[in-house]
Amino acid sequence: MRLICAKFMRPLKTTLKGIKVILQGKLFSNRNPGRFCHRYLLLPLLSALLLAGCDNSAKQEVAPPAARVTVVKVEGKDTPVIIEFVGKTASSLRVEIRSRIEGFLEKRLYTEGSLIKAGDVLFEMDKKPFEAQLDAAKAELAEQQARKETAKANLDRIEPLVKQNAVAKKDLDDALGAYNTASAAVEAATAKVVQAELDLGYCTISSPVTGVSSYATQREGAYISYGAGPLTYVAQIDPIWVEFSVSENQILKSRQQFNDKRIVEPEGGNFDVEIVLADGKIFPHTGQITFADASLSEKTGTFLIRAELKNPGYDEDGSDKLSRKMNIQLRPGQFVRARLKGAIRPNAILLPQAAVQQGAKGSFVWVVKDGKAEFRPIEVGPWHGDEWFIDRGLAAGDTVVVSGALKLRAGATVEITEAEANTGTAGKTDSDRN
Repeated sequence: MRLICAKFMRPLKTTLKGIKVILQGKLFSNRNPGRFCHRYLLLPLLSALLLAGCDNSAKQEVAPPAARVTVVKVEGKDTPVIIEFVGKTASSLRVEIRSRIEGFLEKRLYTEGSLIKAGDVLFEMDKKPFEAQLDAAKAELAEQQARKETAKANLDRIEPLVKQNAVAKKDLDDALGAYNTASAAVEAATAKVVQAELDLGYCTISSPVTGVSSYATQREGAYISYGAGPLTYVAQIDPIWVEFSVSENQILKSRQQFNDKRIVEPEGGNFDVEIVLADGKIFPHTGQITFADASLSEKTGTFLIRAELKNPGYDEDGSDKLSRKMNIQLRPGQFVRARLKGAIRPNAILLPQAAVQQGAKGSFVWVVKDGKAEFRPIEVGPWHGDEWFIDRGLAAGDTVVVSGALKLRAGATVEITEAEANTGTAGKTDSDRN
């Protein structure tokens, strides 16, 4: 009924009055019974009137109202690029603690998992057999020294007699040979003493580095033989390493962006590495990349990159001093996010994710131009926090629809209800994910 206008209703009423008059009278004389009765003409007449009224009313249909949208005005600004990778922490120096002698393990003198200083004693082996060996070696050394002194005295007596031709030269040769043999025996005995002292010293097993200790693989009373596995290990954690992998595709893509000047590297290519912990907190110390593998891994198809960071501990009073009460924030084996900072994307265009639509042929946006909606295909780059980098398709000054895009079609009239400030500022610190 909405299609029937007021102009149609007036002539329809007039027509109905005429039909009423026809029904009350006689359109044809009763003298001509062979002709059709006027009642058979009513149905076609009414149908024609209704169709005519509908046709006139359809021509007067009202145009749809303008679509209400919110927009953002595009601006190009130098924006810091933060490239993020998933990494894993590793000790910068991991030392396995092994026994250098065979014997029984007598004591474990450290707390498993605690922080260890360089020189701290971790284990003690049974010293008694090695003390006995040292005593025997010293006794043997004393015996050989006595023989050497006797040979020396005999040589001293023979030498003047030979000059006087009182004895044969063979006696001098024998005395000199005995002295040299005794001297060599003293040297051998001295070496045995040194070896015995070393073995006795090896009974005390200490840490060569400062770091975090692991659990002990052997307990008191266990017999430790040559070739046995490590008793434990100590991992140096200050500094600490963060290792992450970069795919070949990411390397090639980044290189192309640097060559095209779409991204500008930091001076000297020295990226700052920022660490994000599992709970989302930022680690207070940043580091630098210290190692990049020379070849691509055949197993993973990636390059290994390593960064080194300071990882100091703090006493309870806040002083930066190593102690057993240290509060180490990073431990080896933690999964973290490594952010490479320092690169800049010049004249970057950023759009909220809500403004970017996905179609059969890729990404697109709606641009408002002269009050009309315009379909615009775009090429998006990586994310930057909650926004997209736009590589192609937009220019500074374009007005892009953020909300209300589902109601739009090409050429539709647009009513802007709210203009949002451009969010593409240079102070962003969110991640730029490859």
